[in-house]
Amino acid sequence: MKTTTLLFLFFTAFSVLAQDKFFTSTGTVNFEASVPFFEEIKAVNRQVAILLEPKTSTFICTVMIKDFRFKLDMMQDHFNENYMESRRYPKAVFKGKIEKFDLKDITDIEKQYQIKGKLYLRGKYKEIVVNAMIKKVADGIQVISDFPISVSDFNIQIPSSVASKIAKTANTGLTGVVRSDEIMYATLK
Repeated sequence: MKTTTLLFLFFTAFSVLAQDKFFTSTGTVNFEASVPFFEEIKAVNRQVAILLEPKTSTFICTVMIKDFRFKLDMMQDHFNENYMESRRYPKAVFKGKIEKFDLKDITDIEKQYQIKGKLYLRGKYKEIVVNAMIKKVADGIQVISDFPISVSDFNIQIPSSVASKIAKTANTGLTGVVRSDEIMYATLK
C-alpha cells in the first residue's frame, strides 16, 4: 500500500511539474539572406527545440546549425563550413523573458508579445528584442516570431567576391507549437 501511494504521489508530482513547462523539438526556423537579382539564399530547419516556462515567462529556443537545409548542397556546405563554422559553433540559442506574459491570457486569438533576451551565435552574445505572436491551438501554444540577424553582430565573414550576393541582414522566422506533454518534457531533462 505504501509503495502504491508513493508511486501515485511521484507521478502526480511529475505531472504537475510537466504542466509548468511547454516544449517541442519540432519547431521550425526559416532563414533567408537573399538579395534581388541573385540566387535565392534560403534554408529551413525543422528540428528546433523550444521551451516555454509560463511561471517565469522564460522562452528558450535552441537550433543546431548543421540541421539547416538549403536547396543546393554547395550552399549548405558554404553555410556550415565558411560562414557559420558549425563544427566550432554547433548551435545557436536564444533565451529570453516574455514581457507581460500570463498563461491565463492565452486564448485562440493571436496576441503580440515582446521577448527580451540574448541570442548566442558563433560564440558571441547579443541582446535583442523579438516580437512574437502567441495563441492557444488545439494541441498546445503556438509561437510565431520574426527577427533579423545582422552578420556584422556575430563576425560572420563574407568574402568580397560574393558580398554583393548575400544580404547583410538575414531574416529569420521561428514557428512552433509547444505542448505540456510529460513525455516530451522528460526528454528535455
